[in-house]
Amino acid sequence: MILFKKTADLRKWLDAQQNGGGDIGFVPTMGALHKGHISLIETSIKENAVTVCSIFVNPAQFNDPADFEKYPITLEKDIGMLEAAGCDILFLPAVKQIYPEGVHSRVNYELGYLETVLEGKFRPGHFQGVCMVVHRLLDIVLPDNLYLGQKDYQQCMVIKKLVELIKQEEKINVVVCPTLREPDGLAMSSRNLRLGKNERETAPVIYHSLSLIQKKLQKGNTTAIVKEAHSMLEKAGFKIDYVEIADARNLSLVTKWDGRQKITALIAAYLNQVRLIDNMTLN
Repeated sequence: MILFKKTADLRKWLDAQQNGGGDIGFVPTMGALHKGHISLIETSIKENAVTVCSIFVNPAQFNDPADFEKYPITLEKDIGMLEAAGCDILFLPAVKQIYPEGVHSRVNYELGYLETVLEGKFRPGHFQGVCMVVHRLLDIVLPDNLYLGQKDYQQCMVIKKLVELIKQEEKINVVVCPTLREPDGLAMSSRNLRLGKNERETAPVIYHSLSLIQKKLQKGNTTAIVKEAHSMLEKAGFKIDYVEIADARNLSLVTKWDGRQKITALIAAYLNQVRLIDNMTLN
């Protein structure tokens, strides 16, 4: 694996590879890697001639500065995992490489409804920051295939929208891969490293709440099962941002289901200071 810290050096190397043909796969991350990330790397390796992974903790997407400061950094471990997986390139840029004009030099991305609901509602400005960094990384790497994890369901939709907005939809194929889970159901996440012992034992209740919604889902009004899942989380000690059922294609909220519409349940909730998100396709 080759490690690049400067944009120009990475671009020069990738340009040289283009002469030999073959697709470039790209997995953007913020580090603190786990098996979920590695599954994206492995999928990219199978489908591309070159696989690039980036590690960059993006300051522009944290609306809470304290959350940014507490984000786990495990770089040495991350490098070992990427090497073991067979990743070709690690891009490890400093902030000035990504934002040469500064983090506060912003472009406004027209994300529409996606920016007003769920994560967009509870983390104002978050998706603008996500789009800033992904846009910059896509311009640097120029991948053929971009690999994302379904755990960040709404973010995947936002990035697909971004690819349309920057007119690269014919060039970049966005591949959304299934969420990987721990044996007890907890979705793999870098934030899990911040959970204490008791919190870690409680965290799978999010998965159990999603499973409850899926099990009890029936045609008609969905308010009662959402309320039951909400109650389950509250009794376990979660502070809840949202428990919702939404259209799987556009995230419009659903309170009455016709039995055919493709829907997804989504949850965001805090265990003390750690905010966890998860989702489950219901049908």
